Amino acid sequence: MKINVQQLSKQYKVRDLVPDDALMVYEMLRYNTIFYQYHPSVVTVESVLADMKALPPSKSGADKHFIGFFNLSSLVAVMDLIEDYPSPHTAWIGFFSVNSHLQGSGIGTAILSDCLCLLKQSGFQKVRLGVDKGNPQSSAFWIKNHFEWTGEERLNDFSSYLLMERTLGYSDVISF
Repeated sequence: MKINVQQLSKQYKVRDLVPDDALMVYEMLRYNTIFYQYHPSVVTVESVLADMKALPPSKSGADKHFIGFFNLSSLVAVMDLIEDYPSPHTAWIGFFSVNSHLQGSGIGTAILSDCLCLLKQSGFQKVRLGVDKGNPQSSAFWIKNHFEWTGEERLNDFSSYLLMERTLGYSDVISF
């Protein structure tokens, strides 16, 4: 299953981000102070470049999309999306961040809704992700968007990720 990232949004231009975009991504992410309170590594251009390449075990670059959502030339959101991980027909959102100046406006939910529609149409059955333990903003966003806790916890270098999942259904197709 390969998705066409350009179709991930009805409202925004979407494209794969490349190393030349790292400074622009850094400039957007550095203002997301709530996220970095719970995810203590400080964002740098180098960390953005590393995230662009980071892959889970047994996945290749062909399965990864580090994508930007643009309103004209302005970066609105960034998403790290892995196809068929951790199992076939499952998409993994490794990272999703909306420009901090736009958070709370419904843009993140609208982008996510469009993405889920395309994923469902592309044959995906579930979407999984990990939330930094204790992060109330991230938890509230994903719960509002009908993701549920799996009960799984993965330790990391600073705390742990709590895993969440959403099964894609008919309602994920009708809005596209």
